[in-house]
Amino acid sequence: MHPADIGRVRRFFRFALELTMTNIVSRLFPTATNMIRLDHTHVLSTFHQYKASAPARVKKGLVNTICTALEIHAQLEEEIFYPEMRKVCEDERITKALDEHSEMRRLVGLLRTMEPEARDYDETLQTLMRDVMHHVADEETILLPAAEKLLEDKLGDLGAQMTKRRLQLAGPRSGEIALDMGRAASGNTAAIAMVGLAAAGLLLARRSGHRRWHARA
Repeated sequence: MHPADIGRVRRFFRFALELTMTNIVSRLFPTATNMIRLDHTHVLSTFHQYKASAPARVKKGLVNTICTALEIHAQLEEEIFYPEMRKVCEDERITKALDEHSEMRRLVGLLRTMEPEARDYDETLQTLMRDVMHHVADEETILLPAAEKLLEDKLGDLGAQMTKRRLQLAGPRSGEIALDMGRAASGNTAAIAMVGLAAAGLLLARRSGHRRWHARA
């Protein structure tokens, strides 16, 4: 092969490798706004699995999964995302979002003290999810587009920070999370298989994330 052709082949493979690594990194560390959207999707899809007629253990598993996801999601936004947004957009938007978080936490706390057999269990979850859907609509139509315009160069770094913090928050609760996912699956073979994969992924991410960030420290 002619030396010039060899050079072109090498440049092509270098470009392909860089593109592949970029795609891998973007999947492992989504931008802050994409991570928030993924959290919204996870909570809403879990809620859509909830049925008032389901067995108590299934209802409990789904509700606990929703509550844990909302608790971690809200903490990530309040510690990392909202402080950056305060620097570039109207403070009223962040204050409103924080007020909505407070109400969601109140309802989450209430649900955690209740049993699925309680008369107002389903109604309390419905109230929580109405608030969540309103909050999601505001964020995805106003706050996230604003962030992608005003914080474009920072979103990748913020996403990495949020990924690290997520591992710190979810890691100690991995047993609880796996148990709730198992309850929610309730005999559904495919769902149980997904629970196993999710639990393994969480454990692997926790270990690899710990090693990665420990090495950087």
